[in-house]
Amino acid sequence: MVLRLDDKWLWDSWYVHDDARWHAFFLQAPRSIEEPELRHWNVSQGHAVSDDLVNWTHLGTCFGPAERGAWDDYTTWTGSVVQGPDGHWHLFYTGTCHAEDGLIQRIGHATSDDLHGWKRVGDGLCLDISGDDYEQFRPGFWHDRAMRDPWVMRDPEGDGWLMYFTARASGVTEPNAGGAIGLATSPDLANWTLQPPVFRGGFGQLEVPQVFEHDGRWYCLFCTAAQHFSAAQAQATPGGPVSGSHYLIGEGPRGPWSVAPGPFLDGSLPCRRYASRILDTGEGLRIIGFVDRPEGEFVGEISDPDPVNVEPDGLLRVATGSMAE
Repeated sequence: MVLRLDDKWLWDSWYVHDDARWHAFFLQAPRSIEEPELRHWNVSQGHAVSDDLVNWTHLGTCFGPAERGAWDDYTTWTGSVVQGPDGHWHLFYTGTCHAEDGLIQRIGHATSDDLHGWKRVGDGLCLDISGDDYEQFRPGFWHDRAMRDPWVMRDPEGDGWLMYFTARASGVTEPNAGGAIGLATSPDLANWTLQPPVFRGGFGQLEVPQVFEHDGRWYCLFCTAAQHFSAAQAQATPGGPVSGSHYLIGEGPRGPWSVAPGPFLDGSLPCRRYASRILDTGEGLRIIGFVDRPEGEFVGEISDPDPVNVEPDGLLRVATGSMAE
């Protein structure tokens, strides 16, 4: 019942509901490359649809790197999809290029009328890092210049849009204390202004952020690996560092944000599920992500969703048993 392809590995995914059915978008790479870690450099984006998040129809590849010489000619990684006020769909995605060996990440923008055929807006480049708030590439200190995994949503405090993304804050001396959730704002989904990070510290990277409100409380889901905990965060985490998904708690969409207390929301070592998303089905919250290495070897398929309960104090808890049972 999981979303699995015989000829492709699948990993990071993002979802949108078009008032009729769910659309899943996901990173994919051919299994024929044999080494799973090479999947990041042999990537395209796939598309599938479902009525229930359990039974999926695969629609094929919907997006991929541009022609050689473009700013995104190497990879088109994780993103998000929103519908604009005119009914058009907007894909925001992570791009890298061969000329920079894939080490410098930027954010791109494409649009579609049918959620499958995507066309870049201009050359696609939407947003880049500038100023003193964000860390530029520091060879030997961190492995890349992080600006990826954009999560775009309407601004509940205004008329425009918010974009959150995986980043690193400047001025840190401990590599694993530099992870940040970046922010940009836009009045129209086309013109974006970079803002200071809304959260920094605790981890070397907070990947695949997803900000949402539920019952008046604000959450920012993220994932990270056990080796990317700062020394202070490792000591503060019950049971110690694990790989998986956890979340921040905020007073509003711009924060201030803090790491949720207690053990990781959805973590295990080895990691069963990574890059999770929490979806509101109308019948409760569900968590869904890709199956990583539960028994040591990379699996590369998207799990069936599991229920997420909200405790009286607002903390989240993954329940046992999936919707597929």
